[in-house]
Amino acid sequence: MRHQKSVPKLARSQAHRDALLANQAVSLIEHSRIKTTLAKAKAVRPFAEKLVTLGKKNTLHARRTALSILRHNEGAVHRLFDEVAPRAADRKGGYTRIIKIGQRNSDAAPMALLEWVDSSVVEAAPEPKAKGKKAAAKAAPTAEPAPEPKKPRAKKKAEKAEAETPAEGPSSGDAGE
Repeated sequence: MRHQKSVPKLARSQAHRDALLANQAVSLIEHSRIKTTLAKAKAVRPFAEKLVTLGKKNTLHARRTALSILRHNEGAVHRLFDEVAPRAADRKGGYTRIIKIGQRNSDAAPMALLEWVDSSVVEAAPEPKAKGKKAAAKAAPTAEPAPEPKKPRAKKKAEKAEAETPAEGPSSGDAGE
């Protein structure tokens, strides 16, 4: 029976699930936002919030505990204690938010963004990717002018035009050979 069991299994073994949660938390700490499935986001949220609470203590024991939980990723622990936890110093909880962003194209899994509530990087939800080169060019305007056509194509067109025009015979350049 599952009475009072709040940990979602995510169809993984205990070790695999622990590694997944630690990796997702490291990515969240490093990038301030991750795109993942809704079920994984809901599983990572309490894990990451406990890490922030640990970071707010800012003791050597808390740092070593976080290092152990995050699989000895020193960069993530350093960022957690020096950047993420101080921003959340005045909060008593609720350090993350989950934003639903629709379904994944391949298998229709519900996707979500997991991000820090007080993140300095505040962006709107990402727009769906445009398909094809023309749509990508319209979506991302550039300040640079369009590049000129490649030289080999221009040469080929010029050679083709020259080959079609002289129909009378060899030109003066060809007579000497």
